[in-house]
Amino acid sequence: MIKSEENPEFVNDFLDYSSTILNKSENTIKEYNYDIAHFLKYIKFRYKLTDIDSEEFIKKIKIDDFDIETLKKVTLQDIHSFLAYLKTCYSSKPATLARKTATLRVFFKYMSNKTKKLSVNPAQDLETPKLGKRLPKYLTLEQSKELLETVSNPTNNIGHGNHDNSERNFAMITLLLNCGIRLSELVGINISDIDFENYKLNVIGKGNKERTIYLNNACIKALNSYLSVRPRDGVKFDSRDALFLSEQKKRISRRTVQYIVKEELKLAGIEKSDKYSVHKLRHTAATLMYKYGNVDIRALQELLGHESISTTEIYTHVDNEQIRNAVENNPLANM
Repeated sequence: MIKSEENPEFVNDFLDYSSTILNKSENTIKEYNYDIAHFLKYIKFRYKLTDIDSEEFIKKIKIDDFDIETLKKVTLQDIHSFLAYLKTCYSSKPATLARKTATLRVFFKYMSNKTKKLSVNPAQDLETPKLGKRLPKYLTLEQSKELLETVSNPTNNIGHGNHDNSERNFAMITLLLNCGIRLSELVGINISDIDFENYKLNVIGKGNKERTIYLNNACIKALNSYLSVRPRDGVKFDSRDALFLSEQKKRISRRTVQYIVKEELKLAGIEKSDKYSVHKLRHTAATLMYKYGNVDIRALQELLGHESISTTEIYTHVDNEQIRNAVENNPLANM
């Protein structure tokens, strides 16, 4: 939760602008707040505007008194120094540094172009840290089937008390493995978002962008099975239309879904289950669709809600079996 009283006024103005005008999601606003606050604390430490003299305690620095005049002194070198500090003290990975870089770029653009409070944008020439391409981790087809079989077993109860959540958990994991939706999209689904007649589902993805997911028979069957046992009485007022409910009869949280997936993976005996996550199920869905479904890369991009085709293209590199077969089936292979 954002504590606006701990921020200088110009940071809160930026967060309000990002939320209302740029229509950024609640999670993005929280990330913006965290990244900018950490950066301003570092600047106070770097400029010796605090009694704290150790990098170890930078996060304890207060920034509610941070003024515009100090912000005007920030240079590109200061930003580079901040990124180096993150890499040294927190072992921040390139992906994390890239996110921080994006945050600072949009923040300083707002301060210089929109509010005109800065005459110079120190992040104007800020480059994004180079990201090494890594192949996504995913479950095999056999592992995916084993996971679904495990979840569908009522004796493998994941939850609190003696409640049987097998229908709910099975429906959630069926959607994750068949549709490749994000965790935030899953927990945000409302019953009214589902078109059972036309086998369609509307989800809200990154940047509050809505897209349509087409459901297969497995999804419809799992959803109907869950809805037949979904609690009707005592559901919290603001969660009455929420598809997936927690034990407290309110919209299920992302943390709870993450816990359920981890536990179900362990029960399924998936090797290295501690390295798999909800996001890995999204990778699994995309990989299986590309490998077995002959899905066009553009169609896969739209299904996954990727803004750039380059993000989707990682799935064209994961199928080593197809590559091997291509070489073996070369007409010159037996010459």
